[in-house]
Amino acid sequence: MTEQTGDRSGWPSLIDSLIDRLKELLPARFRRGTAVVPVVRLSGTIGAVTPLRPGMSLAGVARTLEPRFRHPECQGGGAGDQFTGGSPVQSRQIYLRIRQLAAEKKLPVLVFVEDVAASGGYMLACAGDEIFCDPSSILGSIGVVGGSFGFQELIKKIGVERRLYTAGAHKAIARSVQAGRS
Repeated sequence: MTEQTGDRSGWPSLIDSLIDRLKELLPARFRRGTAVVPVVRLSGTIGAVTPLRPGMSLAGVARTLEPRFRHPECQGGGAGDQFTGGSPVQSRQIYLRIRQLAAEKKLPVLVFVEDVAASGGYMLACAGDEIFCDPSSILGSIGVVGGSFGFQELIKKIGVERRLYTAGAHKAIARSVQAGRS
């Protein structure tokens, strides 16, 4: 009796092609050599952080940002969600920290806006090297609007005299009883 082994020279290439096919079925995060762009989801009012009213501040966002930029296969940083307005100081501090991390790691920052990036949120979006958004997203600085009621004629009519003392030219810029300015 003779044993027939057949031609097995094609087995290694068949196994390699099978392994390659199986790798394609794995999610990208489990494959080696795949570009990784960690995403940080930011949402809510910037600043105004209290136990009953959560918001975004540099202290809270930094704990989320920094590990994302340290990922060993990181090819860039991504931030996304909704950025409404809020504290201009916190907006700038978060913006600067994002840019600082990007410069340290020499990585691009991609920003994804789902619904709104307005006012201070627009500043956060501008921390990105590229901004991606839906054509119907609200994106941009909406400006600052202030209003008051003009009672000067009523006050004059009923004889009320207003006395205002300030230590500077702009201290009473938002007083409600004055002629309107634009």
